[in-house]
Amino acid sequence: METIASPAVSDTTTAPESSSETSLSLYATAGAAAALLAGCGGGGGGGSAPATSIAASTPDTTISKITDAAAARFLAQASMGATRAQIARVAALGYEGWLDEQFGMAPSTTRWDALVADGYSADVNRNGQAGFDICAWRKLIASPDTLRQRIALALSEILVVGIDGLTGAWRQFTGAAYLDLLEANAFGNYRTLLGAVSLSTAMGEFLTYRGSAKANPKTGALPDENYARELMQLFTIGLVQLNLDGTPKLAQGRMQDTYGLDDITGLARVFTGWDYDLGTSGSTTPDYKRRPMIQAGTRHETGTKTFLGQTIAAGGGGMADLDAALDVIFAHPNVAPFVSRQLIQRLVTSNPSPAYVARVAAVFNDDGSGVKGSAKGNLRAVVKAILLDVEARTASIAPGAGKQREPMLRFVAWARAFNATSPTNAWAIGNTSDSASRLGQSPLRSPSVFNFFRPGYVPPNSEIAAAGLVAPEFQLTNESSTVGYINFMQTVVSRGIGDVKADYTALLALADDAAALLNELNTVLAAGQLSSATLSLLKSALTGMASGADAARQNRVYAALTLVLAAPEFIILH
Repeated sequence: METIASPAVSDTTTAPESSSETSLSLYATAGAAAALLAGCGGGGGGGSAPATSIAASTPDTTISKITDAAAARFLAQASMGATRAQIARVAALGYEGWLDEQFGMAPSTTRWDALVADGYSADVNRNGQAGFDICAWRKLIASPDTLRQRIALALSEILVVGIDGLTGAWRQFTGAAYLDLLEANAFGNYRTLLGAVSLSTAMGEFLTYRGSAKANPKTGALPDENYARELMQLFTIGLVQLNLDGTPKLAQGRMQDTYGLDDITGLARVFTGWDYDLGTSGSTTPDYKRRPMIQAGTRHETGTKTFLGQTIAAGGGGMADLDAALDVIFAHPNVAPFVSRQLIQRLVTSNPSPAYVARVAAVFNDDGSGVKGSAKGNLRAVVKAILLDVEARTASIAPGAGKQREPMLRFVAWARAFNATSPTNAWAIGNTSDSASRLGQSPLRSPSVFNFFRPGYVPPNSEIAAAGLVAPEFQLTNESSTVGYINFMQTVVSRGIGDVKADYTALLALADDAAALLNELNTVLAAGQLSSATLSLLKSALTGMASGADAARQNRVYAALTLVLAAPEFIILH
């Protein structure tokens, strides 16, 4: 029987984690990216006392004040990547107006429907993943509802399912259905989302409770505990009790556990008896992989279930028990700060101040609508609170402000900025998980339920650790992944990938003027963050290249793009 995870995997504090990984390798000069992340001074996210105030001044977001660089920085947080058209849209509508427009935008074609349209429901694809990467990348790069895609991606890195950990047939459809579920609930209610996730075949397979049965005294078999444990540890309340601002609650100077082994075993009893809804067609088509799981026979535990100080009475059905269990968890005071902090990390900064977390958590707990039952967990309100907060809209306002752009977001930023398209609709980008030759990350391909990186990860022996900061995305960063990313992007920039190619028409018109070309890339890709020293260095490199002819202009564009995409000031968004 597995016990609660050790403190080594706790992500509720900022203490460095032990690691056997190689020392941090940065992109230009040693320590440059760490210095950028720590450049505001001090440590972030630590401490044990609640914030004295959750109030903050409202940033000046009047339309006339939004520069192109500010709009691009906002889009780096709120979208899958800035484009000239979206920069202009932010300037025209203002930050809140742009968010409201995105909230109201109709969803694009689902990944599931795209797989069916592309013929992947044919029986020959039953036992593979063919088509999944196509439908996943197509959405990230081409869907106009760019905010919804960004939030769905963020949720996929909190409520983690990895397609390689799925079992059974039609894995491409299982993965597509899960991403579609996250997308459909991206602006909805977190409690509703937890219910949908708990009944999804993807989560049932990945965390192995599909088919879990009540205890069998004769064989000694016990209910599967995986989902019960990770639902609490990773998806809702974490390992230690928290203040509203995300700092640990202390009792006599010590942190307090949120749950123990008895809570896991008690909650595991809820997740028994769940299995596929095969309907009338069975598994001959993939349709059952997007239907919610149903109760199967007499395998559900009908006795009492005690956890987190609450007891679900005996005699209830599987659905009633599940609803009651999720209500108990959702009522826990940790949910708001625990989820809010992770969403801030995914969108804005690795080290939000306690006051920032508290302001967002307060909105998570009460969106101000006065509507009972939905005022808590309103993700639309939470997303708006995160992106409009003074710490999001004012660069470097808090100690340790900023975050590393994860590799997928760097790649998609390039694709979106320059209107990358797939003329055949093949989107043959594939699995980009190989860190030595590709991105080291690919949609829904986390190697474990702990995501590609942990919220509390601290690069060992680094300036980030010395500054008392966390840097989750740096868990993917080492010598191999650094070189692999740059080599991959250099090829993608100049040749495309498959038939996915960018349109550099606007850049070619600037290519003979190195300063103008770099200024454009600095705005659209780097949100104006490239320093004058970096721009001068890159300008010197480009000026030494041939110009005037079409081929020379192309080479200048390719070189400029590769250099900017490799620059620490692009990779670290602050």
